[in-house]
Amino acid sequence: MAHVSEQKKKTVEEFVELIDRYPVIGLVDMGNIPAKQLQNMRAALRDKDTVLRMTKKRLMKIAFSKSKKENITGLEKHFKGMPALIFTEENPFKLYAGLQKTKSKAPAKAGQHAPKDIQVKAGPTSFAPGPIIGQLGQFGIKTGVEGGKLAIKQDTVVAKKGAVISAELAGILTRIGIEPMEIGLDLTAAYENGTIFESEVLYVDEKEFFNKFVSAYSESFNLAVYSAYPTGETIKALLGKASNDSMALAVSQNILTDETTEAILRKAYCEMLSLSSSLPEEALSDELKQNKASPAVAQEDTKKQEDDKPDAPKEEEPQADAAVGLGSLFG
Repeated sequence: MAHVSEQKKKTVEEFVELIDRYPVIGLVDMGNIPAKQLQNMRAALRDKDTVLRMTKKRLMKIAFSKSKKENITGLEKHFKGMPALIFTEENPFKLYAGLQKTKSKAPAKAGQHAPKDIQVKAGPTSFAPGPIIGQLGQFGIKTGVEGGKLAIKQDTVVAKKGAVISAELAGILTRIGIEPMEIGLDLTAAYENGTIFESEVLYVDEKEFFNKFVSAYSESFNLAVYSAYPTGETIKALLGKASNDSMALAVSQNILTDETTEAILRKAYCEMLSLSSSLPEEALSDELKQNKASPAVAQEDTKKQEDDKPDAPKEEEPQADAAVGLGSLFG
């Protein structure tokens, strides 16, 4: 029977205690992280009452088997690179977003895998024409000379996600200032209440998510106004719409009130001018003859009538209000 050292037993007990104490356990890959960046990340995690621990995979599996948590052993199939565990009280989505923000850009090295499609964008460079034209051409990058300097003619994907980066490509990317790699902790999976969340599920585009909330607020506001559904947010718009609609109806039906008298008289005057234009000259009074001879007068009266017509119902612009109201959710 193999001897198990006291240190290994102590390590397993420590991991079991952490697993049972914290509601969320994240599994991260510690590979390719320089020591300095790792120290900074440990310090940042400690400030959030989050614990980062690393040990051998075999000891982690033993700790999982001894834990009381349901389905915690499901994390084992997500081991990747140099696995470590993060113990926290933050939900998995916040944990993922927080780790993403701690990452920094880095140049590519030979043998690394592209974390995503690596694209060289079109635009000017600082290089003079020379051997670099052929080096760029090896990777399908089309170039030309503009103002005595080399220019890249079109966007070009030089490595697909997951592809191994060659020494030649790494050198070219470094020369043109592209840093496709990210230094940081990669959360490969997270455990909470018996559920395993993979990294693809945990990624949330915060900007897109916020815009969807704004759009939903705007659409619900407009629907409530159009269906005359009164709420604290819609009552002002509904009253304004009702006022404009009633004013337009009263004017169209010649219902005299203090508010409609001027508009109705002006409408009648313009209709009289329109009618007079179809009558023979001898049937007109001197005033009507003058108005008929001066179309500008009639046009001015018509324009004034249009200006004084009750305003058409105006729609609120809830998008701006929605952005302000929902901003606190994403503070």
